[in-house]
Amino acid sequence: MSEVISLPRARDDTMWAVIASVGRNSRVANIYASRAAALEDRSWREQQVDAHAGFLSSCRQPPPRYSVAPMRRADLPRGWKPLPALGFLRGQFF
Repeated sequence: MSEVISLPRARDDTMWAVIASVGRNSRVANIYASRAAALEDRSWREQQVDAHAGFLSSCRQPPPRYSVAPMRRADLPRGWKPLPALGFLRGQFF
């Protein structure tokens, strides 16, 4: 029994996260399998913030800033849920 057995490669668990930041607080807004999809979502979220700038200022909410970063599945917070487009609901940033 001198056979060489090839094992399947371990799948990379790296995903791409869109991260919303307000002040010192940061939250994972959404996750994607590809960087291109994450960049597209970040662009859409930034357009939503720009479109609702008047609403955000009237509610005295600072506009969230969005970035894209790699993230491992194990680093995703337990009980995580996607954020709304503007990053807050009922006056609180998630």
